[in-house]
Amino acid sequence: MRRYVLTGTPGAGKTAILRGLAARGHAIVEEAATEVIARAQARGETEPWTRASFIDEVIALQRQRQLTTTDAGVQIYDRSPICTHALATYLGHPVPRALTAELDRITSQAVYQPQVLFIRNLGFCEPTPARRITFEESLAFERLHEQTYRTFGYDLVDIPAAGLSRRIDAVERVISRARL
Repeated sequence: MRRYVLTGTPGAGKTAILRGLAARGHAIVEEAATEVIARAQARGETEPWTRASFIDEVIALQRQRQLTTTDAGVQIYDRSPICTHALATYLGHPVPRALTAELDRITSQAVYQPQVLFIRNLGFCEPTPARRITFEESLAFERLHEQTYRTFGYDLVDIPAAGLSRRIDAVERVISRARL
């Protein structure tokens, strides 16, 4: 099984690209952090990312999804534990043991393809209940993601800002080249 990670700055269109890939028949795995935030906010917690256990919850959901997604071909993930490491750093949280263990596991087992699809920003960042950062903050987060993936030895494949179908096509070209 080949697992690709789609990552990049918040608000870059990763979710739209993933939905487009799913519509074209690709197996996708949704982002965990957004779901952890949505669940907590549904319970009345306005900023769940401020508590220390937030990173543990994200990594647990990521691991659960990765281990229970059974499609035998290609899977495309909206973010990965490497992103969670960048998120912990960005938020100023220490890297918890569960995240360190998961990073060791995905590295030793080569869980994800070494090519990471890096979705470039669109020149703006729309706020949402789960995404409360400015465009300038999103650019700092983008740089941190780049640095973190490179530190962990991944190759970044740029998916530049463009129309949605062009970006989906670009992702599909990377995935199809890897099949050859």
